[in-house]
Amino acid sequence: MIKLLRVDHRLVHGQVAISWTRALGVDCILVANDAVVADPMRQSMIRMSKPQGVKIVIKSIEDSIKAINSGVTDKYKLLIVVNCVQDAERLLTGCLSIKEINLGVMPAKEGTKAISKAIHANQEDIGCMKRLLENNIKMIIQQVPTESETIVTNEILDK
Repeated sequence: MIKLLRVDHRLVHGQVAISWTRALGVDCILVANDAVVADPMRQSMIRMSKPQGVKIVIKSIEDSIKAINSGVTDKYKLLIVVNCVQDAERLLTGCLSIKEINLGVMPAKEGTKAISKAIHANQEDIGCMKRLLENNIKMIIQQVPTESETIVTNEILDK
């Protein structure tokens, strides 16, 4: 059962490994990222940051879609982590059962604007988020489970 799909440029770190897994009762984290699959060093760092008793699986976006759709992930309380909204959109295009995204951290960089204190988006990101909204995907900004949720709307994206 998918508990959460989270966008966080850091993928697995303290907030994800501790706060979200505890709050959601997660027993498996799926890191869906094409670059990490090809980088043994990053895989090793991610595996070291996982909480005890929680399985971690690292797959490409395409392989993640196949695993979710095949049902092999159904036995887990699953937290899926991607590092950008474009990867979330790819995942959602292939996995129609996911209807909600948690936006955790998208850092400020040149060409981005602040959507919230932790979410900064460029025009490509905003276009992607608007397409997700058009497809009735609920997007929530929430860094940690104890923080109140902000629901992303076109009005927020157009500010």
